[in-house]
Amino acid sequence: MILVLAGTSDARELALTIKEAGYKLLTTVVTENAGKEMKKAGLDVYVGRLTSEDFMRVIKEQGFQAIVDASHPFAEEASKNALFGAKEADIPYIRYERESQSYEDKGITMVESYEDAAELAAEKKGVIMLTTGSKTLEIFTRKLLDQPDTRVIARMLPRLDNMEKCEKLGFPQKDIVAIQGPFTKEFNLALYNQYGVTTMITKESGKQGSVDEKLEAAIELGVETIMIKRPKINYGNAYSDFSDVLSHINKILKNENERTKGRT
Repeated sequence: MILVLAGTSDARELALTIKEAGYKLLTTVVTENAGKEMKKAGLDVYVGRLTSEDFMRVIKEQGFQAIVDASHPFAEEASKNALFGAKEADIPYIRYERESQSYEDKGITMVESYEDAAELAAEKKGVIMLTTGSKTLEIFTRKLLDQPDTRVIARMLPRLDNMEKCEKLGFPQKDIVAIQGPFTKEFNLALYNQYGVTTMITKESGKQGSVDEKLEAAIELGVETIMIKRPKINYGNAYSDFSDVLSHINKILKNENERTKGRT
């Protein structure tokens, strides 16, 4: 049995590919909404955050033979916990990650962290649109919310916990765009025009994260873009193609089955 860290649309497709290849699996996601999407696709799912200790526990209880980590490129904590759990339980860890793209030639400013992005945006002032989600919102509000000549627009998923977080941080209701993507270039154009955006902050989430549509709209309107680079994690076995992930699974589980037969 395989444990698959999922939650995104491409992770769901990978899980279905693994299932169709004849493997039993359990997907794990963080939100109830993501869990509903997994169930709708016919996949077994566990909803909730897992610590490294949780991973070790479920591996032992469920007898997982491998972990396939197809979580979001910026789900750094989840990947590190899965890596640790797999290592401690002595089972293979396989990483699927969306293919990275190059953006330097498009006049985009690349930064290493959310903090760096907030610092740079504070220097630029103007109307800043955050498309980085709610998890790191406090980093930006702390640096930008009370800056003169600065307005911050936050685009995030329309979840109750996100709205509660905004209220706690003192984020103005009129500056919240609560909506779920993916979004077209035309939608982004309309949104940037609506708020008079001068700087847009995003993450290097890959083509599946609709980054291109954000950038094309920003470039057309002359909106400056700050992009946060992906976390640097040594995954070990990492692939950007479903077939490569499946080949690795076939290889390791074939070897595992042969070892099991040899012990009987």
